Amino acid sequence: LDTLLVGEFKGGKVEFRADKQGIVHVPFGKLSFSAADLQTNLLAIVAAIDANRPTGAKGVYWRSMYIASSMGPSVQVDVAQARDSSVAPA
Repeated sequence: LDTLLVGEFKGGKVEFRADKQGIVHVPFGKLSFSAADLQTNLLAIVAAIDANRPTGAKGVYWRSMYIASSMGPSVQVDVAQARDSSVAPA
């Protein structure tokens, strides 16, 4: 069982949940990833959070989104622009 879980996480499986304030912390890449891979992972996380939205949640579900390195400053991301698949990675 433990080797199965380790294999899933090494394969890219990520679990996330919101804390009491609704903040979700989830890693989506490493410095060695290409910009296209990072964008793909970020869009997959946005889609997964949207797909798992609680049925009782009403109104604006995404108030803001920020990305940051482990010890670096955060950068705000426009959620609507992030969802637009035509946006090319910078």
